[in-house]
Amino acid sequence: MGANSIMTAANEDRLWKDIETLSRITDHGRPWTRRPFTPLYAEGREWLRQEMETLELETYLDAASNLIGRLPGTQPELPPILVGSHTDTVTGGGRFDGIAGVAAGLEIVRILRDSGLRLRHTLEIVDFTAEEPTDFGVSTVGSRGMVGTLTESMLASRDQEGRILRDCIAAAGGEPARLAEPLRKPGSVAAYLELHIEQGPVLIESGQPLAVVTGIVGIGRYELRVAGQPDHAGTTPMTMRRDALTAAGELFTELERICREPYEAPVVGTVGVVHVSPNAANVVPGEVTFKFEVRSVDPELIDVVCSRYLESARQLVEARGLELHVTPLTRSEPVAVSDRVREALVAACGEVLLVSGAGDQGAEAVPQIPSGAGHDGNQLSRIAPIGMVFVPSLGGRSHCPEEWTDIGPIAQGAGALARAVLRLDREL
Repeated sequence: MGANSIMTAANEDRLWKDIETLSRITDHGRPWTRRPFTPLYAEGREWLRQEMETLELETYLDAASNLIGRLPGTQPELPPILVGSHTDTVTGGGRFDGIAGVAAGLEIVRILRDSGLRLRHTLEIVDFTAEEPTDFGVSTVGSRGMVGTLTESMLASRDQEGRILRDCIAAAGGEPARLAEPLRKPGSVAAYLELHIEQGPVLIESGQPLAVVTGIVGIGRYELRVAGQPDHAGTTPMTMRRDALTAAGELFTELERICREPYEAPVVGTVGVVHVSPNAANVVPGEVTFKFEVRSVDPELIDVVCSRYLESARQLVEARGLELHVTPLTRSEPVAVSDRVREALVAACGEVLLVSGAGDQGAEAVPQIPSGAGHDGNQLSRIAPIGMVFVPSLGGRSHCPEEWTDIGPIAQGAGALARAVLRLDREL
């Protein structure tokens, strides 16, 4: 059957109900916050598991604690097609990042059933564990575990409360002892597809409801610890201070300076998760720990910028008579989206735009843009061809309480993914 065999469009009411229900499972003191490895996160996943089972999907947790719902195909010997995203958020994050992609996966199952269609390939809807940067300094935890890039040092990392990542994965239903080897090997997945909000301004400014992603940036992430000496703030002369915070302040602006220089490809750098000790008004800060990351579509540029910054940071800190300790955290390589999957998504988006009346040029009107944010697709690209569809973010904003995407484009994106799944089920 061809993609045009899908006669049922995505249902906006069903999609909005799923997004609204899941996003409301939140820390009410911090809007739209649902951090991984917390009771709220477990509550949201339990709701999702029940919804999957209502759709008669076979549900299970893999060794990386990824929640998976399976719709068996007519030829179960074929590798499955995966559709997914994540349900964790950054602190103070929005209600659409990740959640929209998981809700779209559920809606694809409903679309296929409403259309009376069965796939040859098994379809798996995946909620990947802890996609956002965690308090352990590791992001894309579940997808890393699936493809074998969750290293022993990552599993042994601790958060500020002293929790160990390995233990948290086990408490979430995973089996960290099995993560020394990939859970899925190259060729074991036919394709991975994801719908996601753009998290940028291109679509909202162009007025386009859908875009197909051409590639995903790589990310290099480190933790730096500036060690000085805590002293009384009133009795220690300025010339005798070993203030870790003022040194760290120089390092913050130094990263900005280096990343603003002209390069052959775009590059961005960000400092976050800053901890000051002893963090008292009347004590000279003795230690500052912070994380920084550098992103680009050019892997060599990531290395160049990180190396330049670390060397400059050492010089700045040593000039103040302090110590700098560097801990590499994670590295994800830039990803080029599979041409075959990208073409299927462009065609599917064009069909949806024509059917919905949102465009009269079909595939020719579908923008193709890179993703400046990292995704689970960075990891899945190691084992399978991947593809992504973007929908607009109001004001280009994301990772904030004001994050917003209208339900219309989300429904169009879910319909496009359903058509692409059917097309790839026939072609792969």
